[in-house]
Amino acid sequence: MNPEATPRPITVYRLNAVIKGTLEQRLPPVWVIGEISQWKPWSNGNVYFNLKDKRASIRCVMWGRDAQRLPAHPTEGMQVRVFGHVTMFEQRGDLQFQAHALETEAAGGLWKIRFEKVRAKLEKDGLLAPERKRPLPRFPKAVGVVTSAEGAAVHDIINVVKKRAPWIKLVLSSARVQGEGAAIDIANAIRRLEHADVDVVIVGRGGGSSEDLWAFNEEIVARAIAASPVPVVSAVGHETDTTIADMIADLRAPTPSAAAERTDPDREAMLRDFDGRMQRMTNASRRRITQARSFTESVTRDMMRNLRMLTRAREQRMRASAGKLEVLSPLAALNRGYSVALGENGRVLKRTAEFAPGSDFTLRVSDGSVECRVP
Repeated sequence: MNPEATPRPITVYRLNAVIKGTLEQRLPPVWVIGEISQWKPWSNGNVYFNLKDKRASIRCVMWGRDAQRLPAHPTEGMQVRVFGHVTMFEQRGDLQFQAHALETEAAGGLWKIRFEKVRAKLEKDGLLAPERKRPLPRFPKAVGVVTSAEGAAVHDIINVVKKRAPWIKLVLSSARVQGEGAAIDIANAIRRLEHADVDVVIVGRGGGSSEDLWAFNEEIVARAIAASPVPVVSAVGHETDTTIADMIADLRAPTPSAAAERTDPDREAMLRDFDGRMQRMTNASRRRITQARSFTESVTRDMMRNLRMLTRAREQRMRASAGKLEVLSPLAALNRGYSVALGENGRVLKRTAEFAPGSDFTLRVSDGSVECRVP
């Protein structure tokens, strides 16, 4: 090649810029499989790392706007696949792979890593303990509902309640249930119901992907559920979906409709319960009446027996007293052959001086009296 025939010289920066443009134009975005090495998050949100396999390695960068969408950071040596494009850093002439998305090859991916991290923290704080679970009220007067006002879940709950227990009051505390800021919305909606005088709270939404349901895996939602003064029923997604909210709640329902059925008593079930209660009350009343009658009869028998014993005792004491009086009575002496002289007014005459000549007196004997005169 003849140097004289080449174009005029360009700067190093310009050369690197041309290389960068050519690379980005010729090489479309692609998924690359490799192993994470030297993962380094920066304070500005950017992440720098190497992606390698057994034969090669490439420097990678993920800007903050993409990195903040990651549910969790991968660990050293983790097998991943990265979506992005090849580019060049003009200042240093470094070839690098600019990553826009990153997924793990393992089932559940980074979402599972973040899920387990949150679950472990809540378990350490005792919020997953079975003894925390509270029973639901049998006959709630008001039910709080935390979900989107525009979603299908709220309509499913309303329809079930209208059919089963139309007298129950529903209090909707609306919240976004997916997307950025949804977790804060849900937590605030739960807290608002603390002042709504409800007996139980349903927190939920319809089905979706792991990312759609992720707000219900956030720690802020879990702690709001745990702090609720009334029992909480979680109904997130479908039966096969399990979230942190399901683990923290006092009861997990597979769907919002099922949650409404669990919290609202069925009319027929209430009538059966009422009939059962009435029958139990009747039986209890009969038992009480029988017990009261038996008690009254027993007390009456005891009183009569005690009265008879008291009467006999008094009769015995009276006979004994009468015997003593009889012994001390002057009449007893008369029965033994003695007599008593009585003067005027029935006064007993004891001395001879009291018998004046010509005076009258009465001589009392055992069978009557004899009128006498002193000669």
